[in-house]
Amino acid sequence: MRLFHFSDDPGIERFEPRPVRVPSARPPGRDWLNGPLVWAIDDWHAPMYLFPRDCPRILIWPLATSSAADVQHWWGGRDCRMIAHVEWAWFEALKSSVLHRYELPRQAFESLDDAGMWVARQGVTPIARETLTDLPEALRQSGVELRLMDDLTPLKGVWSSSLHASGIRLRNALNWAA
Repeated sequence: MRLFHFSDDPGIERFEPRPVRVPSARPPGRDWLNGPLVWAIDDWHAPMYLFPRDCPRILIWPLATSSAADVQHWWGGRDCRMIAHVEWAWFEALKSSVLHRYELPRQAFESLDDAGMWVARQGVTPIARETLTDLPEALRQSGVELRLMDDLTPLKGVWSSSLHASGIRLRNALNWAA
């Protein structure tokens, strides 16, 4: 398994631990996750970060435990591995953004057992960097279907389904707080 960190900065020589920008409510004993860490994502879940940093998005995929009714309703007969939902207002930024995918040494990280997220408590030197200039194509090559929507609010119910749903930067989504 490979671990990655995505950035718009092409010149990172070493990742140093830093606190998250917007702390999250954490379960008891896990508040350290808002502290200084280096974050990484495993290769299977990496497509969740093939977006401009602040782009709100929702990615879903069926689980082995997903009900047939939920799969039919939210997934249909698709043969992709994930569906990424993005607002139309972000499509130009998605098409024109350049990202740098840094590969990080796995031995420096511990798994959070949560959607492919890993953390290191010490500084980490990348072992490789790849520049990505066509993010929609990178999503397609990763087996991700991209769906564009006027806003993401019709997807709020997916968290009540038996599918996996990951929402990233939803504070930037149109009408999300309403």
